[in-house]
Amino acid sequence: MQTELSTISIFVTVVEAGSFSNAAEQLHLTRSAVSKSIARLEQRLGVTLFKRTTRTLSLTAEGTLFYEHSQRAIAEIHAAESLLDQGKISATGLLRISAPVLFGQLYVAPMMIELAQQHADLQVELSFNDRTVDLVEDGFDLAIRIGALPDSHHLIARKLGDHRMLLCATPKYLQQSGTVKDLDDLQQHTAIAYPYSGSPPKWHLQDKNKQLYAIKPKAKLLLNDMQAIKNTVLLDQGIAWLPDWLIHKELQDGSLVQVLAEFSSVDFPIHVVWPALSYMPLKTRLAIDLLVAVFPSQLSAN
Repeated sequence: MQTELSTISIFVTVVEAGSFSNAAEQLHLTRSAVSKSIARLEQRLGVTLFKRTTRTLSLTAEGTLFYEHSQRAIAEIHAAESLLDQGKISATGLLRISAPVLFGQLYVAPMMIELAQQHADLQVELSFNDRTVDLVEDGFDLAIRIGALPDSHHLIARKLGDHRMLLCATPKYLQQSGTVKDLDDLQQHTAIAYPYSGSPPKWHLQDKNKQLYAIKPKAKLLLNDMQAIKNTVLLDQGIAWLPDWLIHKELQDGSLVQVLAEFSSVDFPIHVVWPALSYMPLKTRLAIDLLVAVFPSQLSAN
């Protein structure tokens, strides 16, 4: 009995050959065998694939749809066989990725540069943007998202890890302005904060007992870029609420210290997301595998 794959291959050959007789000749089968194979396929699918007359053979609407998908599937299989014959797996084409500006530049870009170097025929396009893009509408293969994801039937997600927001300042600033012993003390200090759509900034903190607090900092400077806020804090200008992955190095070398270390934000999940397609291109799979393999160790170091 013929496998489903071989039956589909016969169907594609019939379409491209233009008749059962021509397909039979190409496949080294009898015309009857080809006809019976197509009949079994139609019965299994529950649709008519061909419009048959004594002189012509053409596809129905269902047949056209099935042919387009079958052709792509067989092409992918042939491509995989070719790669295996070469003894290596190589991604090709253009891989388009959307990522948050700062996080993408610091973490995503180095990994995608490495991926591009490993595959000579792969071109990687990184778009750094803090807005949530529509992957299908904007033509992206995958995206990095920080924060809770909305329910979606059109996207698939893999969690890469979590990050937190921490209060920090330089030792010199705290020496000049005084230590911060509790949340009330924050109101006596200068804050460098991130504005949100014209609303007064808030720092959302929790203590070790998961008690939540919303603090309105006394912000002297409002900067809509986390790197700019970090740079300003390093100039001894005040206290800021910044992602742990952005200040990890400075906390280690002592140029920044955590303020009120018993308080931090809730965990914010980081995901890689991609469109829910019937098949996944090799370039996308390799990129996701690399992100999943590398990100957890990088984030756990923070």
